[in-house]
Amino acid sequence: MSLEALRKEIDAIDDKLLQAFQERMAVVAQVSQAKRAGDLPVLDAARERSKLEDIASKLPEELQQYGYFLWSMLFEISRSHQSALDPQPSPLRREIEAAMTQTPNLFPPRATVACQGVEGAYSQLACEKLFKHPQVMFFGSFESVFSAIENGFCDYGVLPLENSTAGSVKQVYDLMLSRNFKIVRSTRLKVDHNLLAKKGTKLEDVKEVFSHPQAISQCSAFLEKMGKSVKITPCENTAAAAEAVAKSERRDVAAICSHSCIALYALDCLAADVQDRGDNYTRFICISKQLQIFPGADKTSLMVSLPHRPGSLYQILARFYTLGLNLIKLESRPIPGRDFEFMFYFDLETSVYSEEFIRMVDDLSTICEEFQYLGSYSEVV
Repeated sequence: MSLEALRKEIDAIDDKLLQAFQERMAVVAQVSQAKRAGDLPVLDAARERSKLEDIASKLPEELQQYGYFLWSMLFEISRSHQSALDPQPSPLRREIEAAMTQTPNLFPPRATVACQGVEGAYSQLACEKLFKHPQVMFFGSFESVFSAIENGFCDYGVLPLENSTAGSVKQVYDLMLSRNFKIVRSTRLKVDHNLLAKKGTKLEDVKEVFSHPQAISQCSAFLEKMGKSVKITPCENTAAAAEAVAKSERRDVAAICSHSCIALYALDCLAADVQDRGDNYTRFICISKQLQIFPGADKTSLMVSLPHRPGSLYQILARFYTLGLNLIKLESRPIPGRDFEFMFYFDLETSVYSEEFIRMVDDLSTICEEFQYLGSYSEVV
């Protein structure tokens, strides 16, 4: 049989499948009505598992897994259709709608903002990109930033979340998981690291380099060229490293930090742009204790805890796909204190005003055992 004839045969089979799909979805609508009448949930997990096992058993062994995934997707589509037929605003949806109503139309130009580190930290530079006239308060740790907002000392906090070279800042992820804070805005900052030292110090004089572990990771190739005899000492912040070098009586120490630290701490630049990659960016988030959703929000962040069983991640990804949501980040993190259980961090690209966003919000409680909505926001370029 020719290829053209085979394609015509497939087209004919597809026509039958389309008819069967329409018939099935019509029955799904009736099932939705029956569930509403009986006050039953959309998802019947036990029946779904039984049905999938039955379908797989009726297929040849070589097709069983394909059939399992095909019907899993079909079940996801059916549940999404049932939810759309009977939209019930979830508590989270009502909270989001209230926040959209109560949030000012403009992002505040002035605010008291908590940053980790000292004057000249990259968090400060990101803060000045997010706010026109911020009053920055510096704290010694990421956890202190959260506490400052929680205790009312600051309105917002600015924290690094991920770097294009060194990856995610895991401590911030863990703190976002354990504290009930929301992201209200984000920005990406181009990070150009410099090796700074006291005036008169030469590059060959340097015996020890101070910086934050993320910056050290981002400049690994340069540090390797400096030689194994040079000691690499991590510290809590790049600007704090510059401050320590400026205050030190030693003439053989240097810091990897931002260019702004040259003037702040009266240091010399021994080497500029020492990061491994020229396109070195860090993404910073602005957090608040209150849920605020400013106009133009087109990104949403979620943390989802899924059971340790096959297909649990697929189930939520299939729902995102069914709704046509663009997933721009997915990262897993072990849940502290819970063996073999993982939290998944999602960044989704969708307007808060879209129908897909509303349906996703309403569906979250039906497809996730545990989830944390981290906020909807826009990113400052």
